[in-house]
Amino acid sequence: MATEKELKNLFLDTLKDIYFAEKKILSTLPKMAKAAQSPKLKAAFEKHRAETEVQVERLEEVFAMIDDTPKGKTCDAIMGVIEEGMEIMDEYKGMPALDAGLLAAAQAVEHYEISRYGTLKTWANELGYKDAVKLLDATLKEEKNTDSALSQLAVSEVNQHAETAQAA
Repeated sequence: MATEKELKNLFLDTLKDIYFAEKKILSTLPKMAKAAQSPKLKAAFEKHRAETEVQVERLEEVFAMIDDTPKGKTCDAIMGVIEEGMEIMDEYKGMPALDAGLLAAAQAVEHYEISRYGTLKTWANELGYKDAVKLLDATLKEEKNTDSALSQLAVSEVNQHAETAQAA
């Protein structure tokens, strides 16, 4: 007979999902930074890598708060988004539009993370995990700030370079 699954089970499954995703992102960001042509985009990727390390630590704290062991569960969504980013690196290597593609791939990752952290924060609140809410909210704010910074970089530099280089 199947066990009843409750919100706390869904919370844990989603926590494992984002833990896997963050660990995967940690291994991908250095590749993106290396591939980026814009010094500002390289710096943004490097800054986000440092933030992601802290975010992984926060997730490990949340696991401890709910008396569970930190472990990931394969996240097909993040695997797909990262695969698209890798394809951009291969197909646009050395091309003017490379950075625009890398930035777009990074924002796809950010949007996924924002969605997951927003959901986890809401569920943690519903489940009474007040300390977890604070940790998840801190990460959610960082992810939103990163997305905003990437948007500004796209508009102020990266997209313009991709287009003007093409017109030249």
